[in-house]
Amino acid sequence: MFESLTNTLEGFFKKIKGKPRLTEKNIEDGLREVRLALLEADVHFRVVKDFTKSVSEKAVGDEVIRGVNPAEQITKIVHDELVSLMGPVDTKIPLGGEGPTVIMLAGLQGSGKTTTCGKLARHIMDKYEAAPILCAADVRRPAAIDQLETLGRQLELPVVSERGADALTVCLKARMEAAKQNRSPLILDTGGRLHIDEEMMGELEELKKRAKPDQIYLVADARTGQDAVTSAREFNKRIEYDAVVLTNLDGDARGGAALSIKAVTGKPVKFVGVGEKMDKFEPFYPERMADRILGMGDVVTLVEKAEKAIESEDAEAMEQKLRKAQFDLEDFRKQLRMIRNMGPMKEIMSYIPFIGNKMDGLDFDESELDKIEAIINSMTTEERARPQLINAGRRNRIAEGSGNRAVEVNKLLKQFRQMKKVMKKVSRGGADIEDALPDQLTAPGGVMPKGLKGKLKKRKK
Repeated sequence: MFESLTNTLEGFFKKIKGKPRLTEKNIEDGLREVRLALLEADVHFRVVKDFTKSVSEKAVGDEVIRGVNPAEQITKIVHDELVSLMGPVDTKIPLGGEGPTVIMLAGLQGSGKTTTCGKLARHIMDKYEAAPILCAADVRRPAAIDQLETLGRQLELPVVSERGADALTVCLKARMEAAKQNRSPLILDTGGRLHIDEEMMGELEELKKRAKPDQIYLVADARTGQDAVTSAREFNKRIEYDAVVLTNLDGDARGGAALSIKAVTGKPVKFVGVGEKMDKFEPFYPERMADRILGMGDVVTLVEKAEKAIESEDAEAMEQKLRKAQFDLEDFRKQLRMIRNMGPMKEIMSYIPFIGNKMDGLDFDESELDKIEAIINSMTTEERARPQLINAGRRNRIAEGSGNRAVEVNKLLKQFRQMKKVMKKVSRGGADIEDALPDQLTAPGGVMPKGLKGKLKKRKK
């Protein structure tokens, strides 16, 4: 997401870098391109106007710090304005008090409410160690009830439903059941329509009045851009929700809704859906998003993903082996699996500073990782521990067993040896890992996208 905007901002900062100081002229020239990029990213026109005006005023006003590099100064100004535009956001969910906490999800049909119910429940279980209960209050769509019941079975959570009853009856029944089972929070999956209409809004107003939710979250599809912003504004006029959950943010290359909703509605984006699986659900942090938009990566989120995917004991053991250059192909296979548990390689790389914003138009060939694992799987335990034992006969057997050619096995073994050499130099203080990184990111298996190595080297220079 934000690929075009990120590239435009980077070009803007490069132009400013060569200037001796910030002036109204050079700021306005650059902001003209930024303004167009924001509009192309489907950011609300009023938000674009206010954002560029604020950046311009601060860049040429009294707040400019004397002696600071103009490019660094304007980068900080843009960063702060992006954070202000999207925040502040309280990502905590208020749980506790007497009886179950009630969270109501609202939104148009197709926005992803039912899936979000499951993702939100999973997030609450992981973060708060709570025991949620789900309510299928989208009574007009039997498929929505079936879907929520399926998600409940997957998550091993109870789902309260009653086909043929009205939404209020089901919600009140669910509230009593939550209290009876001592479960909290109760998450209500309400009905939606293809478009906002009076009947839907009347039902939501009644649910808000009678079911007394502690929090109301509007679920909006980021891919719909300004339509999501418009519906967010209309929903807020009638039910005054607490925050927004943006779904499919990973599938929106423009990201205009994420930048517009808070400014237009006054309600923050609290969570985002970034994939189809239940764990692809994250709190929304304006500072981290601003970092990513400016190509600064998102190391904190990357570390959090690693903590979820990798056991600390495994990570410590692997670190010791890497430091001593004692790791073998079995260790590498474990490491590969741990990394892949974090998500697709392109997604992982997008969080790394100064690399993520170079991913535009580049694709990782995930099949290369499958090939590497298949080759290692075809080796014996002894061969993984001592790759030097692999001769021509063994190499042919491994190739045949993994469905590859012998040359691919050779390539993996050669690159693995190169990696060990680099790690030995680093562990002995004879090399800088940053100097080794661009050449070694392709080893083993050549998984770096074509063109990225050259961009990295250019960045280093």
